[in-house]
Amino acid sequence: MKTLITCGIGVLAASTLNAQQSRKPNIIYILADDLGYGELGCYGQTKIETPNIDRLADSGIRFTQNYTGSPVSAPSRCVTLTGLHTGHSIIRGNDEAPERGDVWNHAAMLADSTLEGQRPMPAGTVTIASLLHDAGYHTACVGKWGLGYPGSESTPLKVGYDFFYGYNCQRQAHTYFPPFLYRNEQREYLTNKLLPPGTKLDDGADIYDLKSYAKFTQNEYSPELMYNEILKFIADNKSQPFFLAWTTTIPHVALQAPERWARYYVDKFGDEEPYTGAEGYFPCRYPHATYAAMVSYLDEQIGGLIAHLKELGVYDNTIIIFTSDNGPAYNSGTDSPWFDSARPFRSESGWGKGHLHEGGIRAPLIVAWEGHIRPGRTSEHICASWDIPATLCDFAGIKPPKTDGISFRPELLGKKQPAHKYLYWEFEASGGQQAVRYGKWKGLRLNINKERNLKIQLYDLETDPRETTDLAAAHPDIVEKITRFMATAHTKSPNERFHLKALDE
Repeated sequence: MKTLITCGIGVLAASTLNAQQSRKPNIIYILADDLGYGELGCYGQTKIETPNIDRLADSGIRFTQNYTGSPVSAPSRCVTLTGLHTGHSIIRGNDEAPERGDVWNHAAMLADSTLEGQRPMPAGTVTIASLLHDAGYHTACVGKWGLGYPGSESTPLKVGYDFFYGYNCQRQAHTYFPPFLYRNEQREYLTNKLLPPGTKLDDGADIYDLKSYAKFTQNEYSPELMYNEILKFIADNKSQPFFLAWTTTIPHVALQAPERWARYYVDKFGDEEPYTGAEGYFPCRYPHATYAAMVSYLDEQIGGLIAHLKELGVYDNTIIIFTSDNGPAYNSGTDSPWFDSARPFRSESGWGKGHLHEGGIRAPLIVAWEGHIRPGRTSEHICASWDIPATLCDFAGIKPPKTDGISFRPELLGKKQPAHKYLYWEFEASGGQQAVRYGKWKGLRLNINKERNLKIQLYDLETDPRETTDLAAAHPDIVEKITRFMATAHTKSPNERFHLKALDE
């Protein structure tokens, strides 16, 4: 009898192990907001401490030549969801659909939800969320959306997510103490009062007195609320495959951080000049300390997430991807040059967020999967966020639709990796821009709309990552190739807002 019981337990244990091994991997995609390439310790940051993200990199693979889909938020997220670069994607810039009314008036938005949100993707848009949902994954997006206003055809639940919690509208996300967040399709009101972004210090306030900034800290801090929903979602779905897109708003301004972390960096950095709100968003007594505090708070949350996965026994079957939606901001109290946020690329105004220079589109990418991805690796594979759908479909055993992406699963698993012939971007704002990455070469067109310019600048990124020396005159053959690539990759957007005038008119 004892032998039979032992054999039974052995069969049961083997059966459980086989089930775990055959189950599709969970996927957690963490998207930081405006985090620069050089703002993590594992990418060379010396002032901001990110020990948990650094350990995640040590446990997996760190990419050095990864790119975002766009230099700003909404199009970058659209590219990641659909696998189509900005020459083909439907959303190619931040578009608040202003024809709806006073969309920048936060009091009006509080009263009327139809003024929230951004231009939607078309009904029926295929996304990585819908593909994984149809393949049996339970799907969630927690954080910032920005791809369709409430009631439109492209809210999270209408494009493949089973659960959403966070900001529908990226303008609402300009405060970390909002009056409401969304739970699925409905507002969930908080105890915070409306304080519109751009609110200044009281008249006559002492700018060096921390008490003068008290009104900018309220009761419920949105990153904490969203993090709690993440832990609950994972716990509720530990027995089935899940896909979680954690689209955190950190470290996008406004500068608002937990007090304990801000105090930590005030002690570390010492006194500094306050940011009084001259460039928008909210004033902040200690801007350097608060910005660093936000990044370290996110790092702390990621450490807690990993501990939670281990406690639930699902860490070994969970792929974790960490990246950013675009390069670092350079205003409203942030100080990218002081942090060297895009290191080794340029961080100052005109070179980071909103621009197709390397500082605006080169982003950290860390991927870890215990027992599957060999730890401690660094990859120079050239990839972009439009590769994410193909890669995740590959891991989930799904045949992906035709996109602009190439799965980098082989690179993750140490196998032969196919390469892109080139990468392509376009962006209608900041004068109108196009860019191509072709091997070591970077081709760049600026002021396509402002000056109807079609001249291409050429940079050798191996020797000149800061894009200081234009080599176009010395390499007309490379310029000719990049010109053809730009012509092939660009299609005229049906939205006139996104037109590149020198090409489309």
